[in-house]
Amino acid sequence: MKVLVTGGAGFIGSAYTRALLARAPEGPEAPRVTVLDKLTYAGRTKNLDLTDPRLTFVHGDICDPAAVAEAMAGADHVVHFAAESHVDRSITQPDAFIRTNVLGTQTLLDQALRQGVECFVHVSTDEVYGSVETGSRSEADPLDPNSPYAASKAASDLVALAYHRTHGLDVRITRCSNNYGPRQFPEKIIPLFVTRLLSGGTVPLYGDGQQVRDWLHVADHCRGVEAVRTQGRPGEIYNIGGGTELTNRELTALLLAACGRERSAVEHVPDRKGHDRRYAICDDKLRRTSDYRPCHDFERGLAETVEWYRRNRTWWDR
Repeated sequence: MKVLVTGGAGFIGSAYTRALLARAPEGPEAPRVTVLDKLTYAGRTKNLDLTDPRLTFVHGDICDPAAVAEAMAGADHVVHFAAESHVDRSITQPDAFIRTNVLGTQTLLDQALRQGVECFVHVSTDEVYGSVETGSRSEADPLDPNSPYAASKAASDLVALAYHRTHGLDVRITRCSNNYGPRQFPEKIIPLFVTRLLSGGTVPLYGDGQQVRDWLHVADHCRGVEAVRTQGRPGEIYNIGGGTELTNRELTALLLAACGRERSAVEHVPDRKGHDRRYAICDDKLRRTSDYRPCHDFERGLAETVEWYRRNRTWWDR
């Protein structure tokens, strides 16, 4: 069994790769993993053990057909994490998001079809559903993205489903809530706030801070993706939630306490353009059809995450 992981040097992709290899047996029948990564600002080879003989690293762009063909050669399954994912950047640089998230996904799908890949897992986001005033979104709800990032991911979801419906390619889509954990690049709210607080700086809180997000530990997300790869069905979409809803103001208070800082470290800044008020998804479908359950308690997981950044300053202080 050979698995291609795109974006496998990034935060979530590397966590998935490490988990897959940790569970895999060694020896001649051991699964092999190939990571394809462009190594942009958020991807680092130090997130992987490149000495593992079961792991092959290919430096390349998912928009480059030649690099994709090289990395995918002989692959049985593809797990596609590679994406531009920061909403703030998508507002000022939307072209990069459309190119990578839409055209890059299409390039991968086209090559998967050519090479007869058995299973293609496309990793997406709950942001494609848009802001949710009450209740939660299921996989059957319509897409209503509001940011260029979310729109590019919604478009890539539809392209992936089109390859299933038109060509019969085994495509499975996951949509997760906000991830947190070690090795996340300091642009998303938790690592950004933690690294600034640990450095004695201030943190920027958008608007009134009442935006609500559901938090999912990266290890639980990876377990959900693996459940979809091994137990999911072709052409299906699966939400992966964490079950911990917090306002950004509440999250900020937890981070201040974890880092030993006072409320004076918070700088209130104008709200982001088109800022979604609340995300919420229902992942009953995945729980009914697989053995997936989130295992990480948020309070403990957040404390462990803060401690990782405290002990690994050289990883982020550059």
